[in-house]
Amino acid sequence: MKSFSLSEQLKTAAGAAGAADLARATDVIGRQLLDALVREGLSPATINCTRHGFGRSRVTKAVTEPPGLLLDRLGLSAPALTTELQNAVTNLAIAYARRRDIDAWWRTTATRSGAPDAYTVAAAMPPDEAVLALERLGTEGHNLHPCGRTRLGWSSTDTDRYDQESAGFAIRFVEIRRGAHIGDDVGALLRAGYPALSEPDDGYLLQPVHPWQLQHVLRRYYHEAFADGRLRETDANGPFGTPTTAVRTLLLEPDREGRRRYLKLSLDIQITSTRRNISVATTQNGPWLSRLLPGLLADRQALLLPEVAGSALNGTRDVAAIVRGGLHGRLEPGEVAVPATALPATSPVTGRTVLAEIVDRSGLAPLDFLAEYARVLLAPLLSLLAVGVGLEAHLQNSIPIFRSGQPTRIAFRDLGGLRINRRRLAACGVRPRLWPGSVVAVDDHASVQAKVGYTALQAHLGEVVIRLSESHAVPEAQAWRAVRDVIDELTVHADPTDRAFLFAPTMPHKALVRMRLQPGSEIYTPVPNPLRQRGPGGRP
Repeated sequence: MKSFSLSEQLKTAAGAAGAADLARATDVIGRQLLDALVREGLSPATINCTRHGFGRSRVTKAVTEPPGLLLDRLGLSAPALTTELQNAVTNLAIAYARRRDIDAWWRTTATRSGAPDAYTVAAAMPPDEAVLALERLGTEGHNLHPCGRTRLGWSSTDTDRYDQESAGFAIRFVEIRRGAHIGDDVGALLRAGYPALSEPDDGYLLQPVHPWQLQHVLRRYYHEAFADGRLRETDANGPFGTPTTAVRTLLLEPDREGRRRYLKLSLDIQITSTRRNISVATTQNGPWLSRLLPGLLADRQALLLPEVAGSALNGTRDVAAIVRGGLHGRLEPGEVAVPATALPATSPVTGRTVLAEIVDRSGLAPLDFLAEYARVLLAPLLSLLAVGVGLEAHLQNSIPIFRSGQPTRIAFRDLGGLRINRRRLAACGVRPRLWPGSVVAVDDHASVQAKVGYTALQAHLGEVVIRLSESHAVPEAQAWRAVRDVIDELTVHADPTDRAFLFAPTMPHKALVRMRLQPGSEIYTPVPNPLRQRGPGGRP
């Protein structure tokens, strides 16, 4: 993989974004870094910040120093992390520059249609297009990870072509020899929707690949596979795909029936803390999980964007693909899908957060809105937890659905990060049929609980609570009391160990910085739990 110097990146960012964008990006990444350092006990708690639930903090003073200098001042020698953080600053600065065109589109569209807010603009769009447009308002990326805009391995030209602000590009294809192919015939599935795609030669299957992956990974490192015939290049191009906030997941153009699906492709660059290729196990587990989970969801207000097919070249993570269904034809009249990543984002139409726009439109008191939102989010997650499934429901994987601004249902997507307690699921009469050695299958329930606690409660609801406290002056203690009441109601008959976890004095939080200091490890740190119950009867 080609290496690009930090000086080259900074020079490019300065030219494309300007000093103001660089300063803004430095401040945002710096605050996220300090928040994580304080929470993980790597920085003195004397930093000026406001305290929030689950160990969150908001630094009150603007950060002007580059991340590397912040780490040095705190006595942390971390050259690799410094490179990642500065890369995040660079890419965020470029994204801010590109965001101006995105904002202009929103304002122009709202003016032409007379829409008073972003929610109304989105309501007039097909659901998957609306989700994509709203996702692009979440410019900063991961709300807790300071490396949310890290793109290690890309040049500035690559960022311009392929990042989440990009207009899109034609999918490329290779052919995989049948004996080296694993999984579904994804090429045939796509060819059925896009008849212009050519058929592969006899003995081969068509496999979609990201154009960057083809040029920079396959052509460079897979000479042997091309030489012995396991892989073959093809001139097949299309369909057109537009990057989502996940970057490697693309929203495909409408097929012959007008349906839009998503295509997830291996992309060997580092985003946040992970190289974004796809394991063979993930391509094979997704379709089975997509058949299993709807039957386990006791709450019918939840939708799953199913992973309908997956395939890979045997023995590698670099040539893998997953086809995911969308929201086309699945919403009821009047329903509007809003990706949760957009909720804390600033609306270009009103200058308020998208969440604030929705709360005002709902007609509900802010605490009542929060309670309904928490119920819609947590009812399906806690029903899955009861049978041993921990769904990864952070902001990026969750798409709440509203009617007139009121939460009604929720959709979940991307099954690669969930955890399954084999023993608890087997006790319900289900034997997991997962790819051998899959990391999603565990024997301890604590890791399943931690997955739900970190993603749904801390990263997801924690952000909603903070934003409501800012936009509607909702006291956080009251907000968490409302969430606690909802959980109490939903878990009346739950396993005692799950209730004990949810209401414990502390809850495990993923140690995002410590994990970057010790790559390859999964580390959690205990944080104060605002849902804790106290008193003789367990009541606060």
